[in-house]
Amino acid sequence: MVEYQFYTEKYHGSSIPESAWPSLAQAAQAKLDRYKRQYKVVAPEDNSEAMAVCAMAEALDYFTAAQNGTGAVQSASVGSVSVSYANAANSVDLSPKGQEKELYRCACQYLEIYRGVG
Repeated sequence: MVEYQFYTEKYHGSSIPESAWPSLAQAAQAKLDRYKRQYKVVAPEDNSEAMAVCAMAEALDYFTAAQNGTGAVQSASVGSVSVSYANAANSVDLSPKGQEKELYRCACQYLEIYRGVG
């Protein structure tokens, strides 16, 4: 399993707290293992698989936050200045198919995944 230290020091991630890392990394690794069973997956660099797991874990964390309503700030005000942001749940496809597509995209940032006949 990819260690939290790799996530923070090599991937330079900061959005996932250490307490949430083990379950997110395990879920991301399981998804990557499934891709490796179904498709031809090539890691072009030494840390490519670990980097893919980190990217996928961040996506999983985002999906959880958006579904729970704890994602992006919807409005903020400082003094007389007020800003509103779009609802993250409405701007991102949180359906299972949408999540699968995003996880695959995250993995493909670091890995070469061949889905066709080769």
